[in-house]
Amino acid sequence: MNYNNKIFRPVYSTENGETSEETIFHYKQNGPILSCEYFGLSIIKGHLIGLVDQNGNIDMSYHQINNKNEIMTGVCTSKPEILSNGKIRLHENWQWTSGDRSKGQSILEEQ
Repeated sequence: MNYNNKIFRPVYSTENGETSEETIFHYKQNGPILSCEYFGLSIIKGHLIGLVDQNGNIDMSYHQINNKNEIMTGVCTSKPEILSNGKIRLHENWQWTSGDRSKGQSILEEQ
């Protein structure tokens, strides 16, 4: 699975997350290395970097600046699901490594 130049948006996130349906993730991939820039509503700018395994699972770290001018960091694992229309849905489990260090879940869908 290759995520290069794919755009994702959240369709679900637990309340302790900062993403919303307005958040746009633009993925780039070179071999197993994944990177992404993202922004939207409460996130001024964010980046993630990770590794993609042979099944398309992603293990990543992220950092972002929110609209309170706070730097927030975390880690995340994403598992892909191929939808009937051929688009990718990512099921994510993440944890803040800053702030309250809480855990959460998100679902992103390819646009």
